[in-house]
Amino acid sequence: MDANRRHALHAGAAALLGGFMPTLSAQGTRLPKAIRIAGGASYDNGKLRLSGLGHVVAEQGWLAKQLAARGVGLEWFSTAHSATGPMINEGFANGSVDFAGYGDLPSAILNAGGVETRLVMPHGLGTGEGFLVVPIDSPARSINDLKGKKLAIHRGRPWEMPLVRLLHSQGLKYSDFKLFNINPEAGMAAIASRKMDAMFTTTSAYLLEDRKVGRIIWSTLDADPGWKTRTDFFVARSFVDRWPDLTQTVVTAYVKAAHWASRAENEEAMIRVATNNGTPESVVRRSYADRRVDWKNRWSVLYNEVVPDHYRRTVAFALEQKLISRPVDVNTWFDRRFTQAALKELQIEGWWEPVPLVRHKAA
Repeated sequence: MDANRRHALHAGAAALLGGFMPTLSAQGTRLPKAIRIAGGASYDNGKLRLSGLGHVVAEQGWLAKQLAARGVGLEWFSTAHSATGPMINEGFANGSVDFAGYGDLPSAILNAGGVETRLVMPHGLGTGEGFLVVPIDSPARSINDLKGKKLAIHRGRPWEMPLVRLLHSQGLKYSDFKLFNINPEAGMAAIASRKMDAMFTTTSAYLLEDRKVGRIIWSTLDADPGWKTRTDFFVARSFVDRWPDLTQTVVTAYVKAAHWASRAENEEAMIRVATNNGTPESVVRRSYADRRVDWKNRWSVLYNEVVPDHYRRTVAFALEQKLISRPVDVNTWFDRRFTQAALKELQIEGWWEPVPLVRHKAA
């Protein structure tokens, strides 16, 4: 057989087998069948309801198309709102989750436990508020008025951090109160029935005020942005190490979504999206009403000073509360290259400007 005929047969065989060859990444590794993203999702009557940037990413469809072109699927991982952190941590630990948008404290606990992630996209300057709420007819006006009283807090959840910071700022500690570890739903019922003297919680405090059974006497709105809880975008280290090109595709989709969400004309649409998890629109509007963080910067993907400062404090808090037994190195936890590349690719490098950490009076 001459050389030309052998070459033609080899080429034909390669073409025939092409459909059975595994799709490879830019690094030459076989691509996963699907990418699994967790956070901001729930089921209602059998229908998946995404919230936050996940909803925007799904609606835009760009990410699904980019992945499909490479033979990779896109799957959304639903979590119960009351157990988002533990469920996502379990997903990262057992390999059923690749990416997640979720809270700061659970992320610290996961990484300190030996399951490593990388923070690949910050989400704003911090938007999770904490509230100290008392029964509507309580005479209390500050945390100091509650010494010796019954105080409810869901231990180990992100909003416990601003409570502890508030206590420390006033020279107080947990032993100054009768502490009850209960979830927000039980805490709301206890406040409404006056079985608790106070509760530290999230925006559920607005519901108590709306129902005229509770009164907010302090919130993180009165503190610097570093006191707010954070929800940022993480990827499993094992995933990013193996598929940095796919990681870039996913992060670019989320930066694209954040840019869309941050435009003033899309504020009403994002308010509607925020109700997908069942949060009443009145609560969403009140939570967005704080303009110390303007609408655009609520969605900033920049690693502003508040981001590393917040995570250093998060790790310190987790160590102090014995939630973790070893520290997490914030410097290696962050992987900044993907947002920088996305901003450049999307030609929006100047859309958000760096914002310095500004401190306000805590209480």
